Amino acid sequence: MAKDEAGVRVPGTKLAREATELVRDSTSELIYHHSRRVYFFGGLQGRNRDLGFDPELLYIGAMFHDLGLNEQFHTSGRRFEVDGADEARRFLQARGVPEDSVRRVWTAIALHTTPGIPEFMEPEVALVTAGVEYDVLGIGYADISAAEREEIVALHPRPDFKKRILGAFTDGIRHKPETTFGNVKADVLQHYVPGFERGDFVRTILDSPWAE
Repeated sequence: MAKDEAGVRVPGTKLAREATELVRDSTSELIYHHSRRVYFFGGLQGRNRDLGFDPELLYIGAMFHDLGLNEQFHTSGRRFEVDGADEARRFLQARGVPEDSVRRVWTAIALHTTPGIPEFMEPEVALVTAGVEYDVLGIGYADISAAEREEIVALHPRPDFKKRILGAFTDGIRHKPETTFGNVKADVLQHYVPGFERGDFVRTILDSPWAE
């Protein structure tokens, strides 16, 4: 295990090092630091909730969770969460990671913007979402001490993070607005993309080809 930061250790494995290098090389500094904070905050919430989790799987899930925002996926036609999950799956399968572990990481990434479900699943799935919710939304803010929070932010700064992450979300999904139907990212496009029209679940039902 690598250096202990605020009570959470970063896995010192080859798999974790390669994931770090891939994300650092392929994403922005904003996403890299955010992803690392997601791991630390998720791990601390795991400690607070007395959840046993695999640090390596949590780390991979945290590091890949926003990879689908990258420009190469802007025209994929799929939710960015699925693009990131698929990249993580390819990364893990290429290194011979067991399929159950691959599935946990894939699910953690695919569901990290779908509140109300991950918390009832495997710890790694629950804690990727918990880390995201803490860093982006401030959910459970008081659950982690100010000293621990400050130590993590000193290691991975978040200057003007609120506006910058919203910009990253907008840039990552504006080319495939249909993928926001039924998820929280529709709010982002409604705020930042002129002319965006969110999908309407009720209208979709009423306008379906069924007679009644």
